[in-house]
Amino acid sequence: MAGISDEDIQKVRDASDLVAVIGERTPVKQKGRDFWCCCPLHQEKTPSFKIDPATQLWHCFGCGEGGDVFSFIMKTEDFNFPEAVRYLADRAHIDIAEDTRGGGVSRSVKSRMKEICARTAEFYHTQLMRGRGEGPDAARKYLASRGFGGEVPKKWMLGYAPGRGALVRHLSALGFKPDEMIRANVALDGRGGPVRDRFYERVMFPIFDAQGDCVAFGGRVIGAGEPKYLNSQETPLFHKSQVLYGLDQAKARMASTGCAIVVEGYTDVIALHEAGVTNVVATLGTALTMRHIRVLAKHAPKKIVYLFDGDAAGQKAADRALAFIGESISDKNRNSVELLAVTLPNNQDPAEFVQAEGAQALEAVVEGALPLIEFGLERRLDSFDLDTAPGRDRALDACLAVLAPIKDTLVAKDYAVRTWSRLRAHGRLGIEEADVLERLAALETPRGAAEEETGPEAPAPRPVRRALSQAERNRLRFEREFLALACQHPLVGLAHADALAQVQWHEEVHRLLAESVLATLSENPGAAPADIVTKATLATPHAARVLTAGSSYPSSTPEAIGAYLAEELALGDAEEAIGALTAQMNAGADGEEAELLHAAVTTLQMDVAARRVAHRALPAS
Repeated sequence: MAGISDEDIQKVRDASDLVAVIGERTPVKQKGRDFWCCCPLHQEKTPSFKIDPATQLWHCFGCGEGGDVFSFIMKTEDFNFPEAVRYLADRAHIDIAEDTRGGGVSRSVKSRMKEICARTAEFYHTQLMRGRGEGPDAARKYLASRGFGGEVPKKWMLGYAPGRGALVRHLSALGFKPDEMIRANVALDGRGGPVRDRFYERVMFPIFDAQGDCVAFGGRVIGAGEPKYLNSQETPLFHKSQVLYGLDQAKARMASTGCAIVVEGYTDVIALHEAGVTNVVATLGTALTMRHIRVLAKHAPKKIVYLFDGDAAGQKAADRALAFIGESISDKNRNSVELLAVTLPNNQDPAEFVQAEGAQALEAVVEGALPLIEFGLERRLDSFDLDTAPGRDRALDACLAVLAPIKDTLVAKDYAVRTWSRLRAHGRLGIEEADVLERLAALETPRGAAEEETGPEAPAPRPVRRALSQAERNRLRFEREFLALACQHPLVGLAHADALAQVQWHEEVHRLLAESVLATLSENPGAAPADIVTKATLATPHAARVLTAGSSYPSSTPEAIGAYLAEELALGDAEEAIGALTAQMNAGADGEEAELLHAAVTTLQMDVAARRVAHRALPAS
């Protein structure tokens, strides 16, 4: 693993008992040697989530997910692998050594960065509250014009950045080094000269994570100037795709109401909170991402409402949000949170609206928010003149494009028909209901735009499923059982290494897993099951779902089950070979070739028949 050594990964694994880690999030109950709980990844009432303390692996029989302690943190926190290792290292108070050129930093360095951010926020706040001169006066005047006087600057730790090296001098006097200030992104390299302040002559909005630690800053220029808003760049502490402004102050109200409201600006968040609407957060110079939604869903499990400005910029943001239609529908399988959207009237932003109309009026607007699909369709319908035939035709095409990401779902088909019916009510349409569904099915599914993750850590598409015969379903089940057994009982895997290498796997994922298990056991015959799963996940993202599953056979030993499955797969391969040879013989082989093929088929059939007689039934589960 680039940036983190295998030794440190193992050290973190050894210090992170899976039962304890999962037990911190959901109640677990021991049954026999295993522990069980309701799955944290999807809604269920009956526990189907099994934790094996011996192998340190987990598997949910409800949603099919599984893995080790790292994959559990990755799925529940929406982390990649290095982030999960660092998270568990922090939990276990382990200081891991990393190659900072790879982007990783140790826990102690992160702690130092947070200290710099905290001291910087205090410095900016003091400059705002006690500073003298034209700059601080202008900052206070701007905040007063937005209604942010009294206790508001103190509550939100608002500040003023004077620039001209004032912050660098202050932090230097506190003992911080120039490279530490640059890493925390509060200072910039001086290009041959001394480091310089990143922010100057701006009203400052400290950005806090969900735990209340300052991790970044946003600065608004005072008067004219570009950019109007300047945010901290990405750092090991600050990732724009998952940090939300105001979450530390909004999460309690989100939990009590089950609802989160998302706006687009710092001042909107503050204005709404001060008006009494306290379940509001904002994105930070980026569009809402699926990571944002997953973070919010942990605090607001019922619904997330995206509140758009009524101006042109807000309308563009509303159009960008439609990229979530595909992701939000698929995510409902694992999360019950509903994604809704609404636009404010009269070109107003949230701060202007609440000042003019009051908190109750804003809450009424939020209450009237539409599910994202309906919101998207309404926006498209409002864009066309439905009183003309060409307008209705173009509106139908635009609405079907909105549904394209989920075109194969019953939801999409239902909305397509409802839209067609609504348009027909306005006048003639040159297309019938059945044709609408055909046109929807023919659309190309667009690539998801809401998720900002790309590259090797982006989730891989699931394999396409085809209609399978009962025999093929049995075969794939035996393959999964054999791979899971080889992982969870490495000695059995070693005993059947030849089978792992020779089986003609019917799924490409299974072939990749067999190669990975073999490679891990060849390199380290004493590898633990969790290590095997971790290495296999690098080969395919579907590894944990297969390797942590498998059935239990209380009346049989792992060795007996392994011998049975290895033989069953070998017999299946032999029968397929007989079929291939028979097909070749029937395809027109003659003379000596036909005789050789016939002899080979006869020999194989006799061998398989004898082995089938000796082959015992599958051990009872």
